[in-house]
Parts: sequence; C-alpha cells; structure tokens
Amino acid sequence: MNRILILTTSYLPNIGGSELAIREITKRLPDIEFDIITSRADSQGRFAPERAPAETQDNTNIYRIGNSFTLARFLLPKNFFPISAFFKAVSLHRKFRYEIIHAYQASQAGGAAWLFKLFHPRVKFILTIQEGKNLKGQGWFLNFFRDIMVRSADSITVISRYLKEYAAKINHRAVITLIPNGVDLKKFSGPARSREARQISNEKIIITVSRLVEKNGLADLVDAFALVKKDIPTAKLVIIGEGSLKEKLKLKIKNLKLEGSIRLAGQVAHEELSRYLSAADIFVRPSLSEGLGTAFLEAMACGLPVIGTPVGGIPDIIHDGQTGLMCRSGDPNDIADKIRALLTDSGLRERLGRAGREMVHVSYDWNKIAGQFANIYHD
Repeated sequence: MNRILILTTSYLPNIGGSELAIREITKRLPDIEFDIITSRADSQGRFAPERAPAETQDNTNIYRIGNSFTLARFLLPKNFFPISAFFKAVSLHRKFRYEIIHAYQASQAGGAAWLFKLFHPRVKFILTIQEGKNLKGQGWFLNFFRDIMVRSADSITVISRYLKEYAAKINHRAVITLIPNGVDLKKFSGPARSREARQISNEKIIITVSRLVEKNGLADLVDAFALVKKDIPTAKLVIIGEGSLKEKLKLKIKNLKLEGSIRLAGQVAHEELSRYLSAADIFVRPSLSEGLGTAFLEAMACGLPVIGTPVGGIPDIIHDGQTGLMCRSGDPNDIADKIRALLTDSGLRERLGRAGREMVHVSYDWNKIAGQFANIYHD
C-alpha cells in the first residue's frame, strides 16, 4: 500500500478542520502518495477558475472537479459532488488500483466513497467523521443517507467522544478510532499578548476564528460583547473568517453602534493566524454545535484562555475552570459573564492559558496524530 485516494468536498486554500487535517497528515507521511478529489470551489461554494483543475504538492496530487455551470449559485457543488467524484474516483482507480479510499465527513464525500465501495467491495473504505453540525437535527432524509455511509465503512475515525458515540450506534462492525485534529506546534507556539506583532494598543482584545455561519453562535457573541462593552469600555472584538452571515453581522453591529469596537477581519491566511491570536487576550466561540473545534486548539497552543460551550466535542478539550471556561449555548448574558470573568482577572487568564497550552502540547501534536493514521492505513 503506497497510494491512497482521499475524497473531500473542500480543500486548501479553503480553511476548515478537514482541509487542514488532510494537509497536516499527508505531508507527515511522505512514504505514501495521496490522490485528493475535491471541488473546484471557494469557501462560499462559488466556482473558482483561478484554482488549477489538477496540481501536485509534495506527495499529494489534487484533482478539482466542477465547472462554472455546476458551481453556479442555483446548483451548489455539493449537490453534484457524490456523482462527479465517484466517476473521477473510478477513472483514477483504473490507473492506480487503490487498496484504500478515505472520505472526510459523512456527507457528500462520504456519499461518493459509498458509491465507489458498492462497485469495488475489495477496496477498504475509511470514513473520518468531523461533522460540526447538529447531526440529529438535519431531517430524516439526510440522516437516512448518512447512516448508510457510516454503516458501509470498513474503518471509522472520529475527532471527538461525541462523534464516536454517534458512529458506534450505527456501525457495529467497523473499528472506530478516536483521533482528534491537531495543531502545528511550530506555527502556534508564540506567547499570548505579543502586541508588538500586530501593533495593537493596550486594549482588552477578544478574538474569535470561525466561519460566519449560524452554528458558531456569532450573533450571540456580538450581543454578549455589547453587554461587556458597558462595563469594560476598552474591550474590542476581532472576528476572523468569512461566511453567509457576514452581512447580517454587519447590520447587527451597526444597529448596536459597535462599528468602532468590533472588527470583521475577514479571512486571514493560516500562516498569519498565530500573530492575530498572540495579540489577543482571550478567545471565545459560543458554538451551537461543534465536531471538535480546531480553532480552540490553535488558540490554546498560543497560550490564550478560551471560552466555549458544552456541545459536541468541545468538552474533550475544555475542562471548565481547568483548561478554559464553559458558557451556556445561546445565552448572551452567560457568555458576557464569562468574558468579564476573564478580562477582569489576569491571574485566571494566565492559569487557564498555561493549562490549555500544556494540554495541547501533550495530546494534540500533528506528528503524533499522523502516526495514528499511518497505523490505520497499514492495518
């Protein structure tokens, strides 16, 4: 086994948990050649003609499928991905005769892998479940097909205990292995509050890194910040990321008259992210659902104290009062209380930041995680 096919609906330069995980793992396994089938779309699902339909990066060959018609706004790429990726996979399999096909997420990529498995039952199907959405609240149709994908996998990896429990209820045959996402400790290792890097004045900086979508609780964060601002006038909020809620957030910020205190920084190159994190005082993401939360790990690696919600895989990394603080999901008042607690207590910030950083260094190093995947590939 020296060549593996990976299916994912999105890949770099789009930024997300799966995109980063694939890159960080594959580059650490140079003895294996990886073929990656993904969509030729940006993070908003729009056709991205500037992205090459095929390119090679180190030991990965990237095949981007889709065109301006299938990626039009009225025909989202994800709707076509299972079929188009299946045919591309079959074409590549004729040439390379894969022993392993590895799909990231039990959605469109998992659907393509399931179709491939139907016609190639001897090829091992590995499914990595990274979903951050509420898996129970997406309707019977999606749940029905997701169950089929999970049930057909020969081996399953999950990024949190929450997802392991979910998978175990559906697939009683496959080995289910918990392998979390990790952090590049060389990149995210600077001490918190290195303000010189961003030339930020002596203000209380709250930061969040997130796709601007409903599940990440950003509207609640803005409402909570409005409450905090009344008590801590020097507080500032920096929101890094892009997404469908951007215009709604802009309007909310305007209506609350917080344009001078909240900055929508847009998408930041992953190579630059640690500089922003290191310039902040605390990290907050009041998620409504979450697979694990790579952004939390990156903030913790930089020594930032974090605030999150007890949903999905977040309790795996935030132990309330030990490695961070928990707030109630959907409750701006409680979110504000936790933010105030951190911003007004430097000792608490330092203690939680130090404990979180130590935990990440021990348990979430990509080198260790890549080794775990190597064992699964060679099993």
